[in-house]
Amino acid sequence: MVRGIVWFRCAAMHDPVRPVQRAPAQIGWEAKHRRVDLEIERSFQGEELLRRMKGWITVDPEEVIRLISGRGRLRVLDERDLVVECRTPEELEALRTDLDRAFGDQVDLDVTKGLA
Repeated sequence: MVRGIVWFRCAAMHDPVRPVQRAPAQIGWEAKHRRVDLEIERSFQGEELLRRMKGWITVDPEEVIRLISGRGRLRVLDERDLVVECRTPEELEALRTDLDRAFGDQVDLDVTKGLA
């Protein structure tokens, strides 16, 4: 398994950015007739985190997801970092080429060295 970090162009500043999860989402309930003191924390999954970037980056997250899912998968590593996982280095390199053709300089894929 090989991993890469996906960088996008910020829609406002046009510099490379990537989404990271700072803290898990907190989900709670409100009841109509009683008090509910229950909260759960849950981290986003890869595609879910990227979908939340719509409007913040210069490309449509759904198009990126569709292209990546043909060769690999998006994953949130250690409940923080959005990465792409492919089976082989060749698949990761082919995905990098596909992203470059589809999005030009708006999406970059870096091969990671330090992510386990």
